[in-house]
Amino acid sequence: MTVRRLSVYTRCLLQLEEDGVKTISSQELADRFNLNSAQVRKDLAYFGEFGVRGIGYYVSGLKAELQRILGLDREWQVALVGFGNLGSALFHYKGFARQGFRISAVFDDDPAKCGKSVDGVSILPLRDLPRETKARNLQLAIVAVPAESAQLVIEKLAASGIKAILNFAPGRIKAGKDVRLKNVDLSIELETLSFYLAQGTR
Repeated sequence: MTVRRLSVYTRCLLQLEEDGVKTISSQELADRFNLNSAQVRKDLAYFGEFGVRGIGYYVSGLKAELQRILGLDREWQVALVGFGNLGSALFHYKGFARQGFRISAVFDDDPAKCGKSVDGVSILPLRDLPRETKARNLQLAIVAVPAESAQLVIEKLAASGIKAILNFAPGRIKAGKDVRLKNVDLSIELETLSFYLAQGTR
């Protein structure tokens, strides 16, 4: 949860930088972005001493430090597996590139898609995964395949040397102990919201 909050703080600091703000206190940061000032101080203190007494935080300096901690001070080459409706939408999402994640390889076993190119990136068959992972230094992958294919795809990604996977396929997916797997089930997120709506009508 602390790492998730660091991502939120980084976005807040980017906004402050765009607004021309040079310094900010934890209380001002909390007030402006509806955060908890004590939590902000605690989270930042866990990673070091970033504040200056009587001044607060230098916005640009703190943003750079948090980006370094989050690994956003470099560009990550990302593999996308699955180029259906969701995969296509994820590929075209500009927010990834802004944060240093570049989808440089797309894989899909649909013969109608393989060999085609999208925005200069070729769509490759899954059998090319081990070779391309090594050639492109891929460490991260996004999985947007049907549920029935997801486990096999994730096993292939792990065997190819991928170390971190963001999986959008629903179901109980497992990965080896050397792979960091993050599952995002959009229907579960909607069910969480529907629960709160249903409680409000009872």
